[in-house]
Amino acid sequence: MTAVLRIALLLATGTMVSAQQMSFEDVVRNLRNPDPKTRLAAVHLLRDARYPEAIAPMAPLVNDPLDDVQIEAIVAELSFFLDQDLRTKKMIGYVIEKRSSGIAPEAFDLGPLAVSPRPAPPELLDALLLAIDDENPRVRLEAIYAFGIVARGMLTPEQQARLVKALDHYDPVVRSGAARVIERQKFAGTGDALIKAVNDSRPEVRYAAMRALGAIRDERAVPSLTEQLTYYKKGEGAWSALHALALIGAPASVPAFTERLEDKDPYMRRSAAEGLGRAGDTKSIDALERMVSGDDSAMVRVACAFALQKLGRNYGARIIDLMNNDRVVQQAQEYLIELGPPILSVSAPRLQDPDAGVRAAVADVLGVIGDASTIPALEAAAKDADPGVASAAKRALARLRPRA
Repeated sequence: MTAVLRIALLLATGTMVSAQQMSFEDVVRNLRNPDPKTRLAAVHLLRDARYPEAIAPMAPLVNDPLDDVQIEAIVAELSFFLDQDLRTKKMIGYVIEKRSSGIAPEAFDLGPLAVSPRPAPPELLDALLLAIDDENPRVRLEAIYAFGIVARGMLTPEQQARLVKALDHYDPVVRSGAARVIERQKFAGTGDALIKAVNDSRPEVRYAAMRALGAIRDERAVPSLTEQLTYYKKGEGAWSALHALALIGAPASVPAFTERLEDKDPYMRRSAAEGLGRAGDTKSIDALERMVSGDDSAMVRVACAFALQKLGRNYGARIIDLMNNDRVVQQAQEYLIELGPPILSVSAPRLQDPDAGVRAAVADVLGVIGDASTIPALEAAAKDADPGVASAAKRALARLRPRA
């Protein structure tokens, strides 16, 4: 590459020198400079320039000797995969457990559809997995969640082994983070380690492990998860167990779902509705149809709409209607993706919805479930006056065009 970048270099004394022209190759070389200020300046320049060719050369700095350089490198790497300004933007997720704050965990909670489909080079994945053993707890936190953001598809046997090993890390933040990463990316072959983690000494690890078992649809875990539901009875432990059972959707769990459909906890009602839909329990249709309009929780109403759609009723449009509530957007997107191409006939026209949030959310979904016929509508949406809609449509096109 012969691109020329502009950078104000920092001298060892900390004073600024006038900006001068530097080639991309010169800036990459400065990533190896013994002066940490010069390394940091190179990281910042490459981050701001948004050259994806910098992802692999910058990866070694994830394991830099200086903590500040490591964290800046991780944040810079994430900037190649996310549209948001990770330095300033406040991000809110819909998970309910409390955990240490950090840039990568907050970005993780934006959900997988907010991430560019750009593949992460193995150098970056390996560097992040190595950094979860760093001495600095902040580095470990950022590294495990950054890995969960950029890792997709198949891992190498060595990468998978390191991730599974993280479920037994001495730091509970890493253990719970590893379980959440497995839940997000649905990495197969992790069931045995997750079942063991259900008995972890820390509740946040136990809850994350249960939800991950549901995400990977490990039916061997149904008896254990049912026992956990009976043990906890209420609260996040019970919800995590029921949520996992709902994701698996085994017919044997229908009595548990039916019992919890009118629970006072909306998280429990939500999971019970999902489970009845996935388990194919047509006997629950009347109750679900009452709740889809009458429940006082938006996340329960959208879960009932999903369940009814799974059970053969036409509630796809209702799912999208409820996406005007920010609290349930990710939840509704997950349902639409699970329902897949058959839902295109009701979702694609909603790129014209009056609500910009709905248009953006639908665009991201279409990038996953759409086909070649969806491309013209997304191309039009990429010119939307709302920047959030335009960004979502561009992400969707980047996902869809290689398949189409």
